[in-house]
Amino acid sequence: MIKKEVKTVNSPKAIGPYSQAISCGGFLFISGQIPIDLDTGKIISDDFEKQALQCLKNIRGILDEKKLDLDSVLKLTVFLTDLNNFDILNKVFETFFSKTIFPARAAVQVSRLPKDAQIEIDAICFEK
Repeated sequence: MIKKEVKTVNSPKAIGPYSQAISCGGFLFISGQIPIDLDTGKIISDDFEKQALQCLKNIRGILDEKKLDLDSVLKLTVFLTDLNNFDILNKVFETFFSKTIFPARAAVQVSRLPKDAQIEIDAICFEK
């Protein structure tokens, strides 16, 4: 199997020595996306709901580069700085993934995230 780096302008650049995503063996592994606005390069807002949605939009930007849709998302890992936002997270997911089967998901609370984001989401996807 050959692994290939995925780079796109449809999602924020990596903020460290890692790839936006790696394609290998029919799978796409998307690095953790924090709520960076593509236009400003800054965290989108202090509002958790807006941050969660931006993380998902950033994932979708990488999917777009590979010409994949949300149905290709198999598993998401969500890192939250406050699990009290879990209900808000569920509402965002219900809306964002309303036209597909919900992906498998794990959600864990962490003490801090890059750029003091409230949420980070990574993804494992199937390349159809």
